[in-house]
Amino acid sequence: MRRVSAVLCTLLAALVGPATAQTTNAAPSADWRQRGVCYEVFVRSFFDSDGDGVGDLGGLIQKLDYINDGDPASQRDLGASCIWLMPIMQSPSYHGYDVSNYYQVDREYGTNADFRRLVAEAHRRGIRILVDLVLNHSSSEHPYFKAALLDAASPFRDWYVWAPQAGPQGSWSVPIWHRVPGRDEFYFGLFWSGMPDLNLANPAVRAEAEEIARFWLTEMGADGFRFDAVMHFFEEGEHHRHGAQTHPWLRDYQAALRRIEPDVYTVGEVWDSIGAIRAYYPDQLDSYFIFEVADGILDAARSGTKQRFLAAVERAQREFPRGRWSPFLRNHDQTRTLTELQGDVARNRLAATLLLTLPGLPFVYYGEEIGMTGAKPDPRLRTPMHWARAPHAGFTRALPWEPLQPDSFTANVQVQDADPASLLNLHRRLIHLRAAHPALGASADFVPLATADDAALAYLRRSPEQTVLVLANLGTRRLPAPQLSAGGSVLPAGRYTARTLLGREARGTLRVGADGRAAGWSPVPALEPLETVILELARTG
Repeated sequence: MRRVSAVLCTLLAALVGPATAQTTNAAPSADWRQRGVCYEVFVRSFFDSDGDGVGDLGGLIQKLDYINDGDPASQRDLGASCIWLMPIMQSPSYHGYDVSNYYQVDREYGTNADFRRLVAEAHRRGIRILVDLVLNHSSSEHPYFKAALLDAASPFRDWYVWAPQAGPQGSWSVPIWHRVPGRDEFYFGLFWSGMPDLNLANPAVRAEAEEIARFWLTEMGADGFRFDAVMHFFEEGEHHRHGAQTHPWLRDYQAALRRIEPDVYTVGEVWDSIGAIRAYYPDQLDSYFIFEVADGILDAARSGTKQRFLAAVERAQREFPRGRWSPFLRNHDQTRTLTELQGDVARNRLAATLLLTLPGLPFVYYGEEIGMTGAKPDPRLRTPMHWARAPHAGFTRALPWEPLQPDSFTANVQVQDADPASLLNLHRRLIHLRAAHPALGASADFVPLATADDAALAYLRRSPEQTVLVLANLGTRRLPAPQLSAGGSVLPAGRYTARTLLGREARGTLRVGADGRAAGWSPVPALEPLETVILELARTG
C-alpha cells in the first residue's frame, strides 16, 4: 500500500477541514460516568429553530433545559448528564452515516460555530457532548473517494478497497461489492454503494482518523465519541465481523485519543452477544452498548419472567470491567419500546425502571421518555419529537421533514409534564434518583435476591456508602407479601429498615445473620401487576 505524504495530507485536510479557533473543554465532574445517564438525540428530529422543517443545533440549544437545566434541585428537567448526537457532519443523506466532510457540521443543522455554542451551553449545565464518529466508511460523495474513483494513481486510492472482480459475499444479505461504472472493477461497501468502506489498515487513513478526533476534541470542544459499526472495521475473507485487526487498531486509537484529551469518553456499537463483545475489553474503548441486556429487559417486561433478564445482567457484570458497559432499551435502528410492548404503557414503565436501576452508563433514545412509537423503515424510527399539543407537535412551524407519529397529540411533553404519573415524570424521577444515590451508580454491585414467584424480581444495588433494593412484579396478577431470601455475604449481619425512594411504603425489618444470609422478608404488603418499588436499606442494629 502507498502512504500519502504528510505534506499532502496536511494540504488536503486544510481544504476539507478549515481551521477554527480552539475551544476549551469544561472541567469534567469526577462522577458523571458513575451516576450519569446519556440521552441520544437525532438533531434533525429534535427541534427546528429556523422554520425549515428540519431540526438543527439552534433548536437543540433552545431545548437543553429540557434535558438538563443545570439545577439538581429543580428536577423539572430530564436530568441527563450527556448527549450522544447522531451524525452531524456534512452528508448527502438524511441520516448522516455517510460523511462527505468530517470537519464540517451539516449545513442543514448549522455551522461549526453553532456546535461550539452548543458545547458551551451544554457544559454550563453540566452536560457532556458525544459525537457520532463514522470510521468504517465514508460517503461516496467524499472528495477522497471521488479522487480515488477517477484516478487509479490517486494518493487516495489505497484509502478504499478495490478488486478486479467481486469478492466473497459471505452471509451478508445485501450486495457488498459494487461495480465501478464503465470499468471491470469493484469497490467494497458493506452497507451500501453510497458508503464505500475505508481501508483502516492504511496508516494514512489511521492518521486521518486521529486528526478528525483531534479536531472535534480540541477545536470543537466535544467530550467524546460514539463509534458506529465497530465490529465491521476489518473483514477477513467471507467474514465481515470481528476481524482480528480490529482489537489492536482500537487499542492504539484509544491510546491516541487519550493523548489528545485524557478525559475523552468513548462508546462503541458492537451489535452482538456478550460473549462476542468480551473480546473488545479491557483496553480498547471505554464502553460498549450491550444488546443482550436490552433484549433481556424487554423480555422481562413482555413475558413476565425474570430468567433472561437476570442471566444477561449477571453475565455482563461478570464479563466486563466494573461500570464500563452501557445498557439501553432501544436506539435509532430498532422498533421503539412502546411499539415493541404493543402500546402497554405499564410494561414500558417497568422496562424503564429496570434500565435506569442497572449498573453501567445507561443511554435513553430521544422520545422514549414520553413513549413515542415507531417501527421500520428507518425514518419512522426517527420521527420528529412531540413537544406540545400544537401543529406539528410543536416541533416546527413548517412541514416536518418526516410525518409525525399519529399519537403526537397524546404522547407529548406538554401533556406528560402536567401528569405526575406520566412516563416522562417517571424518567425524571429515576434519572435524578440515580444521580443522588451512589448505590444506583455505574460501578455499584448488582446482587439478585431469591423469590418464590417467577414474576417477582428483586435485586440489590450496593456501593460502599449505600444499599438499595429494587423490587418488581413482572406479571399481571397481584403478588401478596412477596418474600425475599439471600445467600451468604449479601450484607453485613444486623437489622435493616427500608426507606422508600420510589413507589409504595416499606414495612418490617430485614434481619441478616452472622453468615450473611437472609430469608423470609416481605418488604411490602403486596405488589400490584407490573408495579416496581425502590427502597434504601439502612442498618439499624
